[in-house]
Formats: sequence, structure tokens, C-alpha cells
Amino acid sequence: MKQSKLALVFALSAFLLANFSTNVMAETKWEKTHPRRDQVNDRLENQNKRIDKEVKEGEISKAKAAKLHKEDHQIRQEERDMASQDKGHITKQEQKTLNQQENAVSKQIGN
Repeated sequence: MKQSKLALVFALSAFLLANFSTNVMAETKWEKTHPRRDQVNDRLENQNKRIDKEVKEGEISKAKAAKLHKEDHQIRQEERDMASQDKGHITKQEQKTLNQQENAVSKQIGN
């Protein structure tokens, strides 16, 4: 009886772990078909969180945060404009350009 309970707990744990891992790693259809845009947008989302965290911690002022959010918004709009010219996709060079712009904003966060 004890071994069967242990086996059941082990099997259930393995099932839950496998299910959790699959859900965490699952990509949406949009992420699969637009990996460059997804990468750019994930960075913008991360930067937004960093900006908000820095304001909350008192590292940057609300005015500086607003400026940085505005710069990120402009990058996001440029990404959308680029994608609208190529059936929803951006090129490697466009991704590189957007990433360089994001790098410039990133360097301003917390400084």
C-alpha cells in the first residue's frame, strides 16, 4: 500500500511538472510567425517594467519616467509602421535598428 501511494505521488508530480513545463514554454501562433517583432516587443515590455520599478524605488523621477515611456512608445510605433510595410513582418535590419534604439533607452533607465 505504501509503495502504491508513493508511486501515485511520483506519477502525479511528474505529470504536473511536465504539464507546467509545456505551458511555460508554449509559444503563441503570433510569436512563432513574428519572432522578430515578438523579441522587440518583449524588450519594450521589459523596459516598461524596469522604468516603473525605478520610479517606485525612487531611482528616477516621474518626469524622467514619462520621457522614457514616450521614447519606448515611439519605438513601438516605428515597429508597427515597419511591419505594416511588409505584411506584418520586420526584417533583420529593422530589428537591429529597433534594438539599437531600445539600447539607448535602456542605458537611461536608472542613471
